[in-house]
Formats: sequence, structure tokens, C-alpha cells
Amino acid sequence: MSEPRLTSSVSEAIEPSKTFLQKLLDGVERVGNKVPHPAVIFFILAGLVILLSHLLHLLGTTVTYEVVNPQTHKVEVATTTVNSLLSADVIRFMLTSMVRNFANFGPVAIIFVVMVGVGLAEQAGLMTALIKKIVQVTPRRAVTWILVTLGVVSSVASDAGYLVLIPLGAAAFLSLGRHPLAGLAAAFAGVAGVFGVNFLITPIDGILTEITNDAIHLLNPTPSIALTANFYFAVVSSLALIVVCTLITERVVEPRLGEYRGEVAAESSEQVSPEEARGLRFSLYALVVKILRKLPGGTLGFLCIAQCSEGPNC
Repeated sequence: MSEPRLTSSVSEAIEPSKTFLQKLLDGVERVGNKVPHPAVIFFILAGLVILLSHLLHLLGTTVTYEVVNPQTHKVEVATTTVNSLLSADVIRFMLTSMVRNFANFGPVAIIFVVMVGVGLAEQAGLMTALIKKIVQVTPRRAVTWILVTLGVVSSVASDAGYLVLIPLGAAAFLSLGRHPLAGLAAAFAGVAGVFGVNFLITPIDGILTEITNDAIHLLNPTPSIALTANFYFAVVSSLALIVVCTLITERVVEPRLGEYRGEVAAESSEQVSPEEARGLRFSLYALVVKILRKLPGGTLGFLCIAQCSEGPNC
């Protein structure tokens, strides 16, 4: 009889034990993958509000609170009964007042004006060319800092950061031999994670300012806050969040991804074309002229300030 063939068992490599931070990130990843689309979440919450209003209406729930009378500006006590959003009158009101509510909303006019300018710049390719140029000239050691900072500033251009900077972040890391998903995460952190603050005045500042002024005028129609009321806080917050996002990318995200061993070579297609470079130069010239015209006395006033110490009256 032939001797039985001995099969050698291959010993599986023992994986190192995960740290608490790695286990936490694994849990966040599993939960995040199960979260539905934001639009679905919105409809779910809207449905819950409607159902909750009907339930509270059936229970006869009332709320007593203090309110400022807009005519007398005195604090009064008011009691309100919860109305069901499923009643015929309320459904009719919601359907017939959509346009009026939208038109009477304060920030709508600012949104229209800002979106026209931002949309024109984005569709003309200005934002895309500017982001590509900055990424192209970024030093190797500062690529993460620059990507996160560009993500913060890109909120001025609405969706340009999402459409242009995030894939460029992956391409920039790949061209440096680093994991492209780390570059994608860094750009996304700057665009989405630091969306509410900026070094510049953004469209969301105008929206929030109008909403705040509408709320203030319910109590007192006289005072209003300016568009730059949140500027210094936004600048400091931007600096702090840039540091946080950069350190997390380089100390947590990139080590977790490990060394990139993909077969995709670095792409060189994301270069600024001569037409885009010429457009950037013309845009810079227009920006300089605009700044000079805003100075006292226009451009002549700027030259006068530079040549004498008496300011625009020299």
C-alpha cells in the first residue's frame, strides 16, 4: 500500500491586535456605510415631524411660552395648541404657500446674485484652473496643508471644491507616491468638514446674516448685524481646523491606509493649459484693478498714498 500523502497546513499570519483608535474607526466605518442618502434622511425626518404633530394634536398638547409683541415690544405669555399637519387646511396651506414663503425669505435675493457670479466663474473654468494651478505648484512637504486650505477657501465657489479639488487631491498624492485615498480624504475634510468657516466672505455668510437679522427684527426692528460680523471668528476657526484636519490626515488616515501598492501610475493630465493660464493672468489683473478702485480716490488715490504721507489729500 502506498503511504498516505501528508498535506502540510499553511499557518495563517497572525494579525497584530488593533488599538482602541483602530477599533473605533472600524465601528465608525461600519455605521457610516449603513447611513442612508441625505435626501432620504430629510424625507424621513419630515415624515416623523408630520406624524408627531398629528399625535400631539390628538393628545391635546399645548405649549405656554413668552413672546415679544411686535407692536408694543413687550413680553407677553402665549399658549399654543399643536395643530396636525395632516389636516386638510394645513395640507392646503403648505401646498399653496410654497412660492410665497420662498419669495419672502430674506436670503433669497442674495443667493440669486451670489450664485450668478459663482456659477459664471465656475462654468467659465476659472475655479477649476485656479485649483489645478495651486495644486500643481504645491511643495511636496506642504501638499496636505495646501489641499486642506484650498478645501476651506473653495467654499466661496460653491460646488467647485467637491467637483475639482477632491479628485485633484487624490491625483496630487498619487503623483508624490502617497496613497491617493489619503489625498482624497484631506481634500474632502477641507471642503466638507470646514465648510462653515473661511478666510473670505462666502455665500453662506450672506445667508446666515439675513436669517439672523430677520430673527433680530422680531424683537427690535432697528439693530442689524453686518456681513462681516462673524469674520474674525471664521478666520481663527479656519486656522484651527486646518491644523486639525492636516494632523488627522497625516497621523491617522494615511497610516491606517498603509503604503500604496496600486498599479495606477501618476497622471500628468491635470495640467493648466495655456488658455487657462492666460485666463488666470487676466483675472489677476482685474482683481488688482478692482482693489485699487476701492481704495480712497481710486487708483490715483492709491498712487498718492504711496508717494506722500498725507494720504489721499496730498
